[in-house]
Amino acid sequence: MAATGNAEESQLQEMEEETGMEREMDSDEEEGMGIENSDDEEDDSSEDDKENEAEIQRLEEQLSINAFDYNCHVDLIKLLRQEGELPPLRKARQKMSELFPLTEEIWLDWLKDEIRLTEEEQNREKVYELFEMAVKDYICPEIWLEYAQYSIGGMGLPGGMEKVRYIFERALTAVGLHMTKGATVWEAYREFENVILATVQPPPGSVPTCEQQALLNAQLERIHTLFRRQLAIPLLDMEGTYAEYEEWSDQGVSDTVSQKFKRALQQMEKSKPYEETLMAAEPPKLVEYQTYIDYEQKEGDPARIQIIFERALAENCLVPDMWAKYTKYLDRQLKIKDLVLSSHDRAVRNCPWTMGLWKNYLLALERHGADHQTISDVFEKALNAGFIQATDYVNIWEAYLDYLRRRVDFSKESSRELEELRAAFTRSLDYMKQDVEERFSESGDPSCTIMQVWAKIEALHCKNIQKARELWDSIMTKGNAKFANMWLEYYNLERSYGDALHCRKALHRAVQCTSDYPEHVCEVLLTFERVEGSLEDWDAAVQKTETRLNRVNEQRAKVAEKEAHLVRQEEEKTEQRRRAKADKKNQKKGQKGSRPGEKRKAEDEDNEDEWGEESEQPPKRHRGEGNQGSFRGGGAEEFMETESGLFGRRAPPCRRQEPPGAKRGQQIAPATVRKTQEDNPEQRKDDCSVFISNLAFSMEDPEKRLKELFESCGPVQSVRPVYAAKGFRGYCYVQFEGKTSVPEALKMDRREVDGRPMFVSLCVDKNKNPDFKVFKYNTNLEKHKIFISGLPFSCTKEQLEELCNDQGTIKDIRLVTNRSGKPKGLAYVEFEDEAQASQAVVKLDGTVLQEHTLSVAISNPPRRTEADKPDFSRPMGAMMPRAMVYGSRGKGRTQLSLIPRSLHRQTGSESKAENGTAPKPTGGASGDAGFEAQAKPMSNSDFAKMLLRK
Repeated sequence: MAATGNAEESQLQEMEEETGMEREMDSDEEEGMGIENSDDEEDDSSEDDKENEAEIQRLEEQLSINAFDYNCHVDLIKLLRQEGELPPLRKARQKMSELFPLTEEIWLDWLKDEIRLTEEEQNREKVYELFEMAVKDYICPEIWLEYAQYSIGGMGLPGGMEKVRYIFERALTAVGLHMTKGATVWEAYREFENVILATVQPPPGSVPTCEQQALLNAQLERIHTLFRRQLAIPLLDMEGTYAEYEEWSDQGVSDTVSQKFKRALQQMEKSKPYEETLMAAEPPKLVEYQTYIDYEQKEGDPARIQIIFERALAENCLVPDMWAKYTKYLDRQLKIKDLVLSSHDRAVRNCPWTMGLWKNYLLALERHGADHQTISDVFEKALNAGFIQATDYVNIWEAYLDYLRRRVDFSKESSRELEELRAAFTRSLDYMKQDVEERFSESGDPSCTIMQVWAKIEALHCKNIQKARELWDSIMTKGNAKFANMWLEYYNLERSYGDALHCRKALHRAVQCTSDYPEHVCEVLLTFERVEGSLEDWDAAVQKTETRLNRVNEQRAKVAEKEAHLVRQEEEKTEQRRRAKADKKNQKKGQKGSRPGEKRKAEDEDNEDEWGEESEQPPKRHRGEGNQGSFRGGGAEEFMETESGLFGRRAPPCRRQEPPGAKRGQQIAPATVRKTQEDNPEQRKDDCSVFISNLAFSMEDPEKRLKELFESCGPVQSVRPVYAAKGFRGYCYVQFEGKTSVPEALKMDRREVDGRPMFVSLCVDKNKNPDFKVFKYNTNLEKHKIFISGLPFSCTKEQLEELCNDQGTIKDIRLVTNRSGKPKGLAYVEFEDEAQASQAVVKLDGTVLQEHTLSVAISNPPRRTEADKPDFSRPMGAMMPRAMVYGSRGKGRTQLSLIPRSLHRQTGSESKAENGTAPKPTGGASGDAGFEAQAKPMSNSDFAKMLLRK
């Protein structure tokens, strides 16, 4: 040991002397260069220093406002490292490591700087502590190798050699199975032991003592053991290690070692295709890693499963699903406390916005017996993590309340744990009301599940039925009194833990208030009275239910009568319009026939108004607009009306705009005007055509213009603009000679033409394809796509691309505009994978762009229901634009209602189902208006007549 320490010290002294000579040479060179430096260069350096100081101050102020700005932390550390100020640099790195796991590059830079600093302070323990922090973030062979090499420098200290071996053994446990990089750690360990072997070997020709021979044999056995252990593990280039062992060993390789080596070699050959696929794949390699993980799980080696999970997470640390799979495996298979809890902690540090990871962390802490304060601290961190949905806060509160309930010993009438549970329930309700509703404009718990659980606990465990009734009264006042299933939940609670009197009261209130399924609660009330009620109770129940159901039937009859009346009115209006058109046509025929010397025009000109703007009859074919192949993630704001095509019908005669050069009043040949609309329908091929819409009505010669636009996509056979009585309708059909031109044409969707975005979509005959949808409205969470709001209207696609470029590979960017091409301040950015999108949310949310604070979230469009579609059977409130009915908090934008009360009263039915089954339309204070008519849209004259009757 002493010889080893002396040899190590002499090597360190030689290295320090060489380093000192190099530093002296460098300083001499710098001084010589400094003589040649001019005053201008010194001024430039001072200006750069001032700029760096100002930038450092700005970054520190930004972090004081938003401590979770990842990029700001990275920029500050880079600047401080350039300045060479190690104490502020150390402080900045410590702050960042408290909030985020650090990358391998940041850790290595930090460790190297601290190693240089501690050489002067002679305090190695600080560096050891830093290494311990580094190896906990990710499984990085380079950091472990650096850790072991640094420990070798302290080998001369007391217990230094044992410490080196301890660190090497931990490194082998952590990364020794890494198929591509694990061999470097094994080789470094053996090299260290070979150096020790050289120090204990006696000089040539001398006879070793018994003590020296024992040390020599022990050291040789260590090296033999390292070779045998490494050859039993499947690693790349195993054959080279085997050949090295054969050359090194005087006794050759034993049969046992050879057999283990062959089995490991076979295992390596099985895994080699997966490793080659990983090396050839582009980041983030999620699919390749998942395939590799599935293979290792089938093999069933826990250590190898763990190392492949760790390798995948090192490259995909922002993918919540990967963390969830890893922690689930550890929870159910390995169940090692330190490994499980450390992995859960790393998961929530990498993906703090994912509620499921926090929930699983709380369960793991309870499962492994963590103290109450630790679990409470983790829960408080979860509340501050910034979840993206209101329901996430409900779920995390439920998980914590479940934990608190399991701590309570209900055999005692009163205990500290029970009071803590009740205080937590009260705090959760206040939190939902104040914090969650303020942020999301909704509580996330419309069915009051937390209050329901609290009521059951009070009734079942605490025998406090009065408190349970108070809670249910509060639940019903939050808009749940109209739902039958809520009343039945309360009834079941009273049935189990209350008395018959309160059961009867609950059912009577249910019959009075329920508006979705009144027949059901009436039946439950009658059944209850059959079992427990007296004759007086039975008579009261029968009278109550009959009165209620009679009222319901009357309301339903009124609704049916009103709907039939509206249908008759609509039929009468249609008949009146038809007669008016027929009279007008006959009048025109009479005027034309009375003109002397004028010949009668063709039959198609007699039908001039047949397909004009006033026509109510739809054309035979219908073309959708909008390119389904374009980027439409979460396009809830893009609901657009679809114009009707004129296929199979004659177009309005001679109403086409005059081509350039035509004199005003000059007659254009009918064949030229209707050339594009009177082609043989049999020659029209939908699969070779596209539908163009949202064009400017004032476009001159649209046929020529669009032919020039789409010639780059392929040979154009025909362009068929659609005209009305007043001119060009703003849409047309472009037919190509082949099908291959259609995909190229679809790529021109939303190209700006005359200041408006041009919509390009497939041609689909609605008569043959009635289920064809123009817009595929996405209602799923798009994890690879982010939604940005609050953009300045002047923001361009290039500016947005520059803002998001640092977060990953961008596949598409779409700025949302209205039909006229004006921006809405919204955008969707599609990344290559989920990890990049998640990282962009964390880093860009709250960013300021041109004095506008951006709001960034994963694209999660709301589910579109039938209530969002225009329908003549819906009330007037539902036919209004969404922004007109609801404001930012769900209230109207204006407190002044311009709708008559008789109609406005019916819009209460538009609330969606809050606890499962969607209720029937409801309204009114008593809940009876749920069966009132849903009025159809009324014309201005209808409104006037109604107001005059008032």
